[in-house]
Amino acid sequence: MKYFFCKLIPPRATFAQDMTPAERVLMGEHVAYWQGLMQEQKALAFGPVADPQGGYGIGIIVASSDAEMQVLRSNDPTIKASAGFRFEALPMPRLMSPLLAP
Repeated sequence: MKYFFCKLIPPRATFAQDMTPAERVLMGEHVAYWQGLMQEQKALAFGPVADPQGGYGIGIIVASSDAEMQVLRSNDPTIKASAGFRFEALPMPRLMSPLLAP
C-alpha cells in the first residue's frame, strides 16, 4: 500500500467565503465522493483547512499504486467539473499512525 498527502486547491483564495450556489453543490458532491472512499478505507482522513491566506482541503489517502491514486483524483467531482480546482497528490514514504496496524 502507498499513502498520499493530497491537497485540493480551490479556484480562488476567497472560495470558502464566496462560493456560488453551483460551487456549493459541487463541494457537496466532492465531500460525498470522499466519504464513500472513507467507507472503503481509501481515505484515512480529509477536511478543510482554514488558512488565512486562502483555504484548501487536505486528505490522507491510501492506494495500491500511483495509478490508483491518479484514478481517485480524476474521479473527484471538482476535477471532473473542470471548475478551476487543482489537486496535488504527494507520496508519503512512511506514514505513522496509531490507526494503522504495524
